[in-house]
Amino acid sequence: MNALNLFGLFAVSLMLIFYALEARHAGFILAFALACLLASAYGFLQGAWPFGLVEMIWSAVALRRFLKTRNAIAAASTP
Repeated sequence: MNALNLFGLFAVSLMLIFYALEARHAGFILAFALACLLASAYGFLQGAWPFGLVEMIWSAVALRRFLKTRNAIAAASTP
């Protein structure tokens, strides 16, 4: 297994871990978005540009979900 494959395994493993932990804290949603960017970079480096593009979009979706969740938490804690 070369370094690029190890990087891909690392990125996708982080995605799985952070996705599983999303319900515990909004920060894990942000971490998931960042892990998606790592997976996107892996896809582009590997030459699988459709995978890289989809992971980039998935990261934007997760970032939007993070912002929405963070705003909802802030609104709920405001008296």
